[in-house]
Amino acid sequence: MTVALVHDYLTQRGGAERVVLALLDAFPGAPVHTSLYDPDGTFAEFAAADVRPSPLDRVGLLRRHHRLALPLLARTFERLVVDADVAVCSSSGWAHGARVTGRKVVYCHTPARWLYQTDRYAGETGRAARLAVGVLGRRLRAWDRATAASADAYLVNSTAVRDRVRELYGIAAEVVPPPPALEPDGEQRPVPGLEPGFVLCVSRLLPYKNVGAVAAAFARLPDARLVVAGGGPELERLRRTAPENTTVLGRVGDDELRWLYANGAGVVAASYEDFGLTPLEGAAFGRPAAVLRFGGFLDTVRDGETGLFFAEPTPEAIAEAVERLLASRWDESRLRAHAGLFGRARFVERLREAAAGGTSPLPRVEP
Repeated sequence: MTVALVHDYLTQRGGAERVVLALLDAFPGAPVHTSLYDPDGTFAEFAAADVRPSPLDRVGLLRRHHRLALPLLARTFERLVVDADVAVCSSSGWAHGARVTGRKVVYCHTPARWLYQTDRYAGETGRAARLAVGVLGRRLRAWDRATAASADAYLVNSTAVRDRVRELYGIAAEVVPPPPALEPDGEQRPVPGLEPGFVLCVSRLLPYKNVGAVAAAFARLPDARLVVAGGGPELERLRRTAPENTTVLGRVGDDELRWLYANGAGVVAASYEDFGLTPLEGAAFGRPAAVLRFGGFLDTVRDGETGLFFAEPTPEAIAEAVERLLASRWDESRLRAHAGLFGRARFVERLREAAAGGTSPLPRVEP
């Protein structure tokens, strides 16, 4: 059985890109078809993979600013023909549009946010996305639903995305959570100038991640300290506006990130996440999390056992939850056991089973 992988774009260091690395564990040597590939912007491990970018990749500006390519991605993937017995498409709205000669297995991180959650996703930095939706939205939504229906199997990362796929596409998808990407037993490198005991926020810096609200919460917590790890369009603005007890690091290496998780007092996340990855990574290091009661966090945090929820991404609600988190006692062994339920071996096994599956019709429901 020949297997090929398809992914939207490899231009950043996020949870979806880590899933592609896990898929390469499941299918060693499989080529990775994608629209854009920026080796400096994404994980270094892709240098050892057979990455095959589209002709769109010749435009350097798009590699560095992939959001500018959003109006072009549907056409890019519908022109892609993947010649393999099975194509496994890692999709946030585009890769599932590839044409295939064999079976198509879609692993959906979320239906395209910029098509269905435009205001939340674009925020103040997404004028191009809002303009594209205004002009092309109706046609692209029709394309998106038709290409979703072309799959032979449809897997999703969380119950929240399962419900969204059911509503938008009328597909009864199977939930297969991805594994925590950062294992605690790897190398650690201290980050200069930091003392243990801070609260850690690991996030790409985009409007829907609400990292600005997290930083503003710490203006209300003068005795606590926040460390933000991650890059993105809002990096410089966050550095200008963050309170004095907040350190904004930008992007860090995995060895530094392990040290941050291991030496933090806990994790905080206020983003509208499809899969709640960072609380799982924190739990693998025995650290609890304060998170927004939304989406994928509902699958990956057990209230009062591995973390706490807050109801809305406001500085007031975040500060109150962080204060309770720091004042509570947490069982590190229970936290690590919880993270262990989302292991890589389970993910790899299920994806291999899905790739080797039969040709039974895609389960449909009334949307």
